[in-house]
Amino acid sequence: MATEIKVPAVGESITEGTIARWLKKDGEQVKAEEPLFELETDKATTEIAAPAAGVLRVTAAEGSTVAIGSVVGRIEEASAARPAQQPAAEKPDGTRKPSSEKAGKPDGKTRVEQATTPADQGQTLLSPAARRLAEQERVDIRQLAGSGRSGRITKEDILTHLEKRQGQAAEAEPARAAVAEARPGEPPPAPRLAAPPSAPKQAPDASGARETRQRMTGIRQRIAEKLVAAQQNAAILTTFNEADLSAVLALRNQYKDSFKEKHGVGLGFMSFFVKASVEALKSFPVVNAWIDASDIVYHHYFNIGVAVSTEKGLMVPVLRDADRLTFADIEKRIAELAQKARDGKIAVADLQGGTFTITNGGIFGSLLSTPILNPPQSAILGMHVIQRRPVAVNDQVVIRPMMYLALSYDHRLIDGREAVLFLIRVRECIENPERMFLQV
Repeated sequence: MATEIKVPAVGESITEGTIARWLKKDGEQVKAEEPLFELETDKATTEIAAPAAGVLRVTAAEGSTVAIGSVVGRIEEASAARPAQQPAAEKPDGTRKPSSEKAGKPDGKTRVEQATTPADQGQTLLSPAARRLAEQERVDIRQLAGSGRSGRITKEDILTHLEKRQGQAAEAEPARAAVAEARPGEPPPAPRLAAPPSAPKQAPDASGARETRQRMTGIRQRIAEKLVAAQQNAAILTTFNEADLSAVLALRNQYKDSFKEKHGVGLGFMSFFVKASVEALKSFPVVNAWIDASDIVYHHYFNIGVAVSTEKGLMVPVLRDADRLTFADIEKRIAELAQKARDGKIAVADLQGGTFTITNGGIFGSLLSTPILNPPQSAILGMHVIQRRPVAVNDQVVIRPMMYLALSYDHRLIDGREAVLFLIRVRECIENPERMFLQV
């Protein structure tokens, strides 16, 4: 008896996904609730667990697009699962006979054994991309050992072979030159003419290719669609200000050790800006709203999205009810969500329901930028690098740690007055952190 492996529902409005990779091999023994494969949707990558224990049988290959609810494999009971190849079976009289006997073949060779000749391997165990590359580079695939499933030779195997071949050729050149010099009585080799200068070429990658083509992931495609939609469907405008971070830095330096000792997490800048944004959103509720057709939807809760950069693209995990979280709660939650996003284990629910977003390009050194809205939200705050600059304070020029702040907003809903005053309110909270504790 076998248990079907079905693609589960992973979030609202998601109807299909892509099998990014199988974490277990076909025919491998698995345990119940053990991760089987990664399902990549247009929002996140989710690990799908085994519904039962037994032997895995894969029916949908990596890279396949599968619908929610479709069957991608099965798990057979260990007692019922038969190995792919049995050398012999016992007859009633106690003797053994070949299990895959072919008519007219007394030696009992199996079909699998007959299909593994070098010529057949080139036909059956070679991916299309690898076959094209092998033909172009004249590679004898019989010299290769495939690293793919069931010994399949992949394009990477071909590229690795070519790198080794180039390296061997480079090592052999000095040896040939040394042998030529050691031969007595022979005239020295004719000097080589210098090649005429040529136009500079684009540096190839390790494989020698001038360019490569890679399919966009579902997440990257979705990011592209949302960014274009944001530009086309909203009247985006950006206003700027700057904040003096002297007070925040002094507070962090004074309490960072005791904060980490008590809460087990570092005191970062993002918690200050989350709290400052919440205070500003309370003062200007329209910034926390969005447009739904001809209606304005005001939110009386504060779900703050924090942009996180991952290898698969930008993700925005959400801090729910951020107004109810302490500084320690915010730092712990941000660290947890960021790690899940980078490990590819974040759930779709962690990315939904945000009402306002904060992005910090300063961690990469950005001095100034104009963030793009995260639809259907109406505003996004951009943080930037802290830079010590001369500023005027009480008619004196002093050096202070300054940060440019940017607020991009939908001008269809938010007027310039609210946008500017919102950003000033954020600046006031950052320059006077005690205001966030006293809510003044």
